[in-house]
Amino acid sequence: MDLNKLKDQAKHVLQELILKSKISSGNIIIGCSTSEVIGKEIGTCSNMDVAEKLFDGFIDIINEYGLFFAAQCCEHLNRAVVVEQEVAEKLNLEIVNVVPAIKAGGAFSTVCWNNLKRPVVVEKIKADCGIDIGGTLIGMHIKPVVVPVRTSIRNIGYANIVCARRRPKFIGGERAQYDLNLV
Repeated sequence: MDLNKLKDQAKHVLQELILKSKISSGNIIIGCSTSEVIGKEIGTCSNMDVAEKLFDGFIDIINEYGLFFAAQCCEHLNRAVVVEQEVAEKLNLEIVNVVPAIKAGGAFSTVCWNNLKRPVVVEKIKADCGIDIGGTLIGMHIKPVVVPVRTSIRNIGYANIVCARRRPKFIGGERAQYDLNLV
């Protein structure tokens, strides 16, 4: 598997998601099964090398756009999220005491923990958009209403990807008027 190709795919997908989501600030949630990326069943073959390349691709774009990074852990940590302490404080998120590891959190969240400046783990976040790599079910961490975003790349490695963004809820019924620029 060409790890540099994985990095390029990650960069391309994230940049496309940001542009299609029309966000200028906020956070990005990324859930990633490195097992799925290398063609194995989710949770069976975590791979630190793959996680590092994906992180490298994502962090370049996150920094370029001035966004926040959020990485969803695997089910062993109840889908908790690794973020910078600054993000947790800014969003008033409750920090929990756990350190992701390859067998409890997964390779991707472990790499994020090891590479962010001041990482912490929070149980919940409400992101503006995100990338689900390999069926990690990130929708629980995106603000309602979650809508899919189709990107030109549908896979990273062997893993299917689903990108999503949020849009404001329509409220008020038949007499209400809406700002369709927000949709």
